[in-house]
Amino acid sequence: MNAAYQHAQRSGETLEILAFRLNDQEFCVKTIAIREIRGWGISTPIPHAPADVVGMMNLRGAVIPIVDLALKLGMKSTTPTERSAIVVAEINGVAMGLVVDSVSDILTIDAALLQPVPNMNVPGGTTYCDGIIAQQDGMICFLNLERMFERESEAVLAA
Repeated sequence: MNAAYQHAQRSGETLEILAFRLNDQEFCVKTIAIREIRGWGISTPIPHAPADVVGMMNLRGAVIPIVDLALKLGMKSTTPTERSAIVVAEINGVAMGLVVDSVSDILTIDAALLQPVPNMNVPGGTTYCDGIIAQQDGMICFLNLERMFERESEAVLAA
């Protein structure tokens, strides 16, 4: 069982989350990692970058990578629209922009609503998910950005 899920169930705490959509699915992350939310803008491509890295952008003098979060999660990439956003997050000490289809809401929820991810016996199938939040209108997958970007931040820190 997931450690984040177990901790949330024991502590009786609340979770501050940012909910967003990717390919008609709802996801969320802890707001503590979020620095800002920007509208979609053109990024500069990076030669020989991994497929999920859309490019880079200048954020007030700091150059940060922009990652297509749908591709990172193994989903198909979507064409950015006027509703698309770049969620700027600091993950493992590295600032990066995450492209999402739209930002849904910033919520405070009871941590007891976080349910464990079903065991799917698929290698890496639930690696990035800390739990599921069931709501009346659907489910929200609670992502762990630190685990998702472990290798990328290690590579940046090693450089």
